[in-house]
Amino acid sequence: MQPIDSTQRKLFIGIFAATLLALAVVIADLASGGRPDPQPLRAAATLLDGTWRFHVGDDPRWANADADDSGWETVSMTAPPGSHDGDVGLPDYVGGWMAHGHPGYHGYAWYRRAVTVPGGHASWDILGPTLVEDGYELYWNGRLLGGSGRLGTHPRLVGTRPLQFALPADAAGTRGMLAVRTYMDPGSAGSADGGGMHAVPILAPRPTSDALHRVQWQRTIAGYIVEVVEPLAMLALVGLALVCRSRSGRKGFLAFASVGLALMAARRLNNAITAWTDLQSLATYTWLASVMWVPTVAAWTMAWNRWCPRPWRSIDVAALALAIAASVGATIHSAAWTGASRMGSIALFVVIGVRMLRGGPLRTLALVTLAAVVAALFGGELLDPIGVPGIWFPFGIGVSRTQYVYAVAIPLLGLLIVRTLLPQRAWRWE
Repeated sequence: MQPIDSTQRKLFIGIFAATLLALAVVIADLASGGRPDPQPLRAAATLLDGTWRFHVGDDPRWANADADDSGWETVSMTAPPGSHDGDVGLPDYVGGWMAHGHPGYHGYAWYRRAVTVPGGHASWDILGPTLVEDGYELYWNGRLLGGSGRLGTHPRLVGTRPLQFALPADAAGTRGMLAVRTYMDPGSAGSADGGGMHAVPILAPRPTSDALHRVQWQRTIAGYIVEVVEPLAMLALVGLALVCRSRSGRKGFLAFASVGLALMAARRLNNAITAWTDLQSLATYTWLASVMWVPTVAAWTMAWNRWCPRPWRSIDVAALALAIAASVGATIHSAAWTGASRMGSIALFVVIGVRMLRGGPLRTLALVTLAAVVAALFGGELLDPIGVPGIWFPFGIGVSRTQYVYAVAIPLLGLLIVRTLLPQRAWRWE
């Protein structure tokens, strides 16, 4: 194998520096977002936990202060000490209605409780619940203050994000009725404690409410910062591949790898878009997640097939057939079709890996990189059986195992792309 030349050495240094910079940015944001709410702010605010009235079903009159809720159920919305959700790490997590006597229920449900607003000249806000399955509207004495998504006959559900609602100017010194109308989409996969509110609203005066709202956003941004940094790194690799392609001994590999990286980047960035904005509904997000996975796997299969000097046409044909099967499975919501296509794709990667193992340039680097890409694509099949947790919480913020695997795969791919910058004669199959 030809030694590393000056161009490759400079690119290696650039990849190493960019990796360290990205790691520093992520760690700093996780550490900042994972800090507990400042105690002076929480002391000046009121966490509206405790007992709430609860009723499944839907009736707009339940928003009114004089609605009779004496026959409603009561649920405790007090979170166990140190509890947090299993995704971002949002604090004060409580189980939903499926853990309170309504397993499997999807649809509308209401929460109500009386709230006393302290007197004085301060303006008061309600900070909306930061985690609700899947959307909500918040009412004060029958008046709609706002909510997440759009409810009604044809709900449009979006990712729940920190929201701040102003109480009426005359609310200070009064006792009012806070009502929360929630909706869980029938297509949502409900967990054992799913459904409804998983975090309660907060009552706070300004400017305390403004400061707490910023803290909530810092935590939400930290929860998805990796989903921005890694896609940007993937797109940078696409640019690197395009620059290197004219001098590469593996033009076919770089072409299909660029497609796979672009699709991966779009899929990961989609998580942050849904969590931070209302631009995309949850239904669109779910559809894109299932659809984008199919061409991603096909592109990577064809890319690694072309790492070998003589790609097998049978692998390309099989990859296309499995992509069609996966598309059918996603369309008809068939777990059997989807599962079979995933196992078939894993088998193709194993065949490619065996071919690479038999010999060739950059064998070790290529095999390790292939393994990392496959582990990122098929974590459920490959990592669940050996007990690798699906998520960790460094600094109190959730980071998924897929994000960890990408953190390894991205720089490996960068090194592999650069190492293809060799004279054609150096690529003679050993």
